[in-house]
Amino acid sequence: MTRTLFLCHRLPFPPDKGEKIRAWHILNHLAARSELELACFVDDPADLAHLPVLQQCCAAVEWRPRLSRAQRAARALLHLRPGRPLTLGWFHDPGLAAWTRQGLAAGRYDAVFVYSSAMAPYAMGPAPPGTRRVVDMVDVDSAKWQAYAADARLPMRAVWAREARTLLAFERQVAAAFDHTLFVSREEAGHFAALAPEAAGRIGWVDNGVDLACFDPRRDYPNPYDDTAPAIVFTGTMDYRPNVEAVCWFAAEVMPLLRTREGAAAPAFHIVGARPAPAVQALARLPGVHVSGAVPDVRPYLAHAVVAVAPLRIARGIQNKVLEAMAMARPVIASPGAFQGIRAVPGRDLLVAESAAETAQRVAEVLDGAHPGLGAAGRAAVAAGHDWSATLQRLDAFLGTPRMQAGPPVSAAA
Repeated sequence: MTRTLFLCHRLPFPPDKGEKIRAWHILNHLAARSELELACFVDDPADLAHLPVLQQCCAAVEWRPRLSRAQRAARALLHLRPGRPLTLGWFHDPGLAAWTRQGLAAGRYDAVFVYSSAMAPYAMGPAPPGTRRVVDMVDVDSAKWQAYAADARLPMRAVWAREARTLLAFERQVAAAFDHTLFVSREEAGHFAALAPEAAGRIGWVDNGVDLACFDPRRDYPNPYDDTAPAIVFTGTMDYRPNVEAVCWFAAEVMPLLRTREGAAAPAFHIVGARPAPAVQALARLPGVHVSGAVPDVRPYLAHAVVAVAPLRIARGIQNKVLEAMAMARPVIASPGAFQGIRAVPGRDLLVAESAAETAQRVAEVLDGAHPGLGAAGRAAVAAGHDWSATLQRLDAFLGTPRMQAGPPVSAAA
């Protein structure tokens, strides 16, 4: 059996947020095909309780505690050099770098899989001939910083613009150094290929999936909503800027249009997700807006919602929140950015809307029962195009691991 080093910027369990969901399913897939060593950071001490799950999957788990945000910022500034993105200093750890170099120099691995470009420096040094190196950038992160810069004020506009410029240069260096560079969708891979044409022949994608056994609408979920108002739900980590901007926009621009409809019950907007930023917490003062904070299980909130919304103004790759809501057979209304990469047909499987007026109109249609088959069609679409067991088959060719018929060794389904 081959031996693979898996480098990840966060402990990839539990799969309770976007990047951890993808990392976990990739790791679990590879664990059935290769002997894995995992090296990662732990940014939430509570996650250490899940180490036994990873130790069951992996031959070794090497982890380092993440420093505080202030300490990481100081380290990033300390390692700042002309032309070097701040991201690299943010994720630099001398001990982890030494551990990785030692393993590579000893020829311990047949392959190295790097999850996120921020971890690529750990695997860019010398390696024995024949060691296959694959990096999953997931999204074009430099494009995200460029989007941040576009609507920021000075001095942050200059900071984000510099990060976008220097990170793109680094992403191109990584693509040149690795055997394959992967992204979360064909569209994201094509976007990067246009930015790095010299590496186009080694750029690929592995679509995000959804755990259909876990997100099963046929189960009996308790109703978490304590009123009878039709529930509109948004799910996600609520200190992440695109999510914060999305719910603030929806609460300020769309909810007033929905609450003043004549002859219709006023809906409630439920924002469900951990670590709500101050701007999100403040939304709870608005009529009909509820901020839950962290919840033990997001599925009841989806199961009992009339509609799920994903009105992201800044979005890269494939949104797990959209896949999960569709898997739960909920009608979904997404912005064009949040719809990107989803293998579904607008109007049949979900609704796509951009402006506040259009979004309010589509939500009102669902509330009024105008799209009765939308939820079932959405689940059928993700079952056909985003089942992890199918999407991850593409990964085997990039890493040279054998295809197997057996299921994954560990399940995250509750």
